[in-house]
Amino acid sequence: MFMGEFQHNIDAKGRLIVPAKFRDQLGEKFVVTRGMDGCLFGYPMSEWEELEGKLKEMPLAKKDARTFVRFFYSAATECEIDKQGRINIPATLRTHGSLEKACVIIGVSNRIEIWDEARWQEFSTEAEENFDEIAETMIDFGF
Repeated sequence: MFMGEFQHNIDAKGRLIVPAKFRDQLGEKFVVTRGMDGCLFGYPMSEWEELEGKLKEMPLAKKDARTFVRFFYSAATECEIDKQGRINIPATLRTHGSLEKACVIIGVSNRIEIWDEARWQEFSTEAEENFDEIAETMIDFGF
């Protein structure tokens, strides 16, 4: 399970250090793709394969399903961690996540998320301000 929050800088070549705590869980190769709310999602191969199975079941006749699958897959890339503990994030994904310098890598159960630090602070502040209201709606999900 991924959890925690870590700050690292992305360099001019698009290389970002993966927190040591996440490296073993991610494995030798893992997938990074566009995420929601302006971040990137990173999945260990086992989680990616499970997600792929679900995506293949989406109804091809539904436009929203086709759009989601295209958007999700088109920028997906297989990453390998180098000897310095870094991954190379392609330009398409850096643009999607507005990743220029300061980044935040967070653990979210079965995946990691990579955020621009300013965007993460904005999201985090808003979530904190509304946490009680959000928590009340979790009863709808059986929480």
